Amino acid sequence: MVELKHISKVFQTNDGDFQALKDVNLQIPDGEIYGIIGMSGAGKSTLVRCINMLERPTEGEVLINGQNLCTMNEAQLRAQRRSITMIFQQFNLLMQRTCLKNVCFPMEISGVRKADAAKRAMELLELVGLPDKANAYPAQLSGGQKQRVAIARALATDPKVLLCDEATSALDPNTTHAILQLISDINKRLGITAIIITHQMSVIEEICSHVAILDHGLVVEEGSVKEIFANPKTETAKRLVFPNSDVHPAQLKSNRVLRVVFNGGTSYEPLIASLAIDCGVKANILGAETKNVNGQAFGYMLLGLPDSSIDYSRALSYIRSRDGVSAEEVPDYAV
Repeated sequence: MVELKHISKVFQTNDGDFQALKDVNLQIPDGEIYGIIGMSGAGKSTLVRCINMLERPTEGEVLINGQNLCTMNEAQLRAQRRSITMIFQQFNLLMQRTCLKNVCFPMEISGVRKADAAKRAMELLELVGLPDKANAYPAQLSGGQKQRVAIARALATDPKVLLCDEATSALDPNTTHAILQLISDINKRLGITAIIITHQMSVIEEICSHVAILDHGLVVEEGSVKEIFANPKTETAKRLVFPNSDVHPAQLKSNRVLRVVFNGGTSYEPLIASLAIDCGVKANILGAETKNVNGQAFGYMLLGLPDSSIDYSRALSYIRSRDGVSAEEVPDYAV
């Protein structure tokens, strides 16, 4: 288990102290694919660098399977980092080495015999689907292929934890999907704990089981991906889950606005048609966005409703009575 206890990080700058992390507490069970998301400047990259002690926290503890990394000396940390490896947005491959030798590199540093390292490196290149690129150089590879080699290299020391710092941000959507599927497959086959650092909610949707949302160094919300998508509580979470749900009042033709949230299920019932037929209330669809998370449907719909308090109350009660649906008024949008 990866445990972060009261982690804070303060950087000294010319303008004074800057607190990048503020009392972060997280528990990440073994074998989890855990997401950490936030916008630029939220503290994500600082947090992941604290997990493997590339940055030492100003306060707090980082525990891996009960061992406190904050109390270790450099030699102990070097040994511990063999079980905590990292892949990056820009791949960080050695351009003068072939793919095979890139994967061999961490094993050579650890003192593994060259023949054994080469054998293991070929096995890992096969695992990531690139056995035919063993003698190619990074400059000859696509972005997705480079990241596959970086993943193979990260697995060379048989790690227990794989840290992915914006590992798909430089890739196109199709390649991103392929890399995420590879990470998911490795997690299932090898039981490696994967911690995904990203600013893209689509990445969290696709493979993570739990997520922590960072905002200005604070964990503002944490829980299962299903829970967060079904009922985001903070404004930060709502902006990430429903990025297109903000509609300016001048765009609305209805006097009252309701946000309807779909909390999972394999399909949607015809809610708007049922509302009109069963309640006699007509609604305007002002905006909508739905997503598939691990085979379940999540999303929102903004409905413009009549100004009549009776019609509005009837519609709200009817929608809230439906299974897998919640609703809330959006008063800030009322004209």
